[in-house]
Amino acid sequence: MELSQQIALVESQEELLQFDHFSNRDAWELGKILAEEALGKKIPIAICIRTMSGKTLFHFTAEGSNRGSQDWIDRKFNTVQHFETSTLAYSLFLKKRGKTLSERGLDPTRFVDCGGGFPIVVRSAGLVGAVMVSGLTDLEDHDVLVRCISKYLGKENVPHYPTKDP
Repeated sequence: MELSQQIALVESQEELLQFDHFSNRDAWELGKILAEEALGKKIPIAICIRTMSGKTLFHFTAEGSNRGSQDWIDRKFNTVQHFETSTLAYSLFLKKRGKTLSERGLDPTRFVDCGGGFPIVVRSAGLVGAVMVSGLTDLEDHDVLVRCISKYLGKENVPHYPTKDP
């Protein structure tokens, strides 16, 4: 898949996976779907849902996840919060420009250029939060988010990003 197609696919996911509303209850329900995915498939991931102010609404760590996953979640949150897009979209943005985080003036210990962070956008309000998953490859982390958000929103036919490097 060409880079322009990858970018278009992620943009499509972000457009399709927007919310009509998002409350603490919604965070709980979405978080439970993600946790059930981790438990049911024995996926060693950490999951976190935060508001844009950084308040944690949901957090879960599955068996096999480690402290490093928490560090990745923090960096993924910073990236979504700063750029108001998914971490995979920002990674593709950098790839298209042939740049690195450092070349863009960003501290790679605070930001990431990989998948696993997704914006929570409410149609009538804009960006209100972010959901992050860490513990798999970045493309698998992104796919878990897309599958679970799609399930929560009852959206079918959301395109999936290839989980193996093209």
